[in-house]
Amino acid sequence: MSKPAEVTFALEPDDTERLANLTGPMDGHLRQVELRLGVEINNRGNLFQVIGDAGVVGIAERVLRGLYAATASETLTPARLNLHLQDSGVEQVAAQEAANVQTVTIKVKRGVIKGRGPNQQRYLHAIATNDVNFGIGPAGTGKTYLAVASAVEALESNRVQRLILTRPAVEAGERLGFLPGDLSQKIDPYLRPLFDALYEMLGFERVAKLIERSVIEIAPLAFMRGRTLNDAFVILDEAQNTTAEQMKMFLTRIGFGSIAVVTGDVTQVDLPRNQTSGLRQAIDILRDIDGVSFTFFNAKDVVRHPLVKKIVTAYEAHERGSGLPAE
Repeated sequence: MSKPAEVTFALEPDDTERLANLTGPMDGHLRQVELRLGVEINNRGNLFQVIGDAGVVGIAERVLRGLYAATASETLTPARLNLHLQDSGVEQVAAQEAANVQTVTIKVKRGVIKGRGPNQQRYLHAIATNDVNFGIGPAGTGKTYLAVASAVEALESNRVQRLILTRPAVEAGERLGFLPGDLSQKIDPYLRPLFDALYEMLGFERVAKLIERSVIEIAPLAFMRGRTLNDAFVILDEAQNTTAEQMKMFLTRIGFGSIAVVTGDVTQVDLPRNQTSGLRQAIDILRDIDGVSFTFFNAKDVVRHPLVKKIVTAYEAHERGSGLPAE
C-alpha cells in the first residue's frame, strides 16, 4: 500500500477514568490493538487517530468504540480485549484483499523468495516500485528479511552499487566508544538480524569480502549525518527508536539512484516517554507523498515454526485464564 488511510474520531462522553480503562496501563491496551490489527493509534484525551491500510482503519475505529462502550460497566482485561479483536472481521478483509495483490519474486543465491500472504506481497511490490518504503509491524513478520532480500537482488543486478545497513543504538545511547573493536564490530550486535539474512543469501565469505571492499557498509545512525547516499540500497532497522530529528536526518540523506527501506514496530518503542518516535511522526507527515510507501503488518503475518505458534497460543490461553497481561 502506497498511501495509508486515516480516521479521526472522538469517544463520548469525555470521561478520564473510562479513557484510562480503555488505553490500559502504559497504553498497553492500545498497543495490543495496534499489534493485532496492524495500525497506528494516537490519542489526545478522547480524540483518537488511527492510521493504517484502508480496509482496516474502519475496523480499528469500530473496535475502539466497542471497547469504550464496554468501559461503562466493566474493567477491561486482556481476555475481553482479545474477544473484541477476534470478532473484528479483520481476517475476512485480509482474505478479500489477497486476491488483488501482485506477486513479486526475488532471486538470490539460496533460490527464489516470495511474500507469504498479502501484506508481504504488497511490501515486496512497494519496494520494487518506490524509492522510500516503510515496513511497520511486529517482529517475525518478515519486514527486515524481505528488505535484505530486495537489497541483495538490487546489488546483484547492479541496480545499486552498495548496501548500507543502519539502526539507532538506543541501548548504548548512540555512544559506542566503550564497546571493544572497530566501528563495525561495535554496531554488529545491533544489526545481527540483518547479518543473518545476508549470510543466508550470499554466504559468509562473500559478505565478508563485500564488507572489506565497502560494498556493504555498517553504520550507526548517528554517523549518517552530513552524508549523501547515491546509488545505494539503505536499510534503517528498528526505526521506532529513532527520534524525530534522527528520522528527518536519515530520510534527507537519500540521493539519486537510491532506495531506502525503513522497518520498525511502533508497539516496541524504547525511547524515553517524553520523546516522540521518529517512525510514528513519519507515518503522520509522509503518508500523502508520492514515491513513499507504507506497509502495515499485523500479528497474523508472523511467520513461525508451527510448534512456536502452539506454544504462543497456550501461553495466551493461560494468561487470559489467570488475568495476566497477554504480550
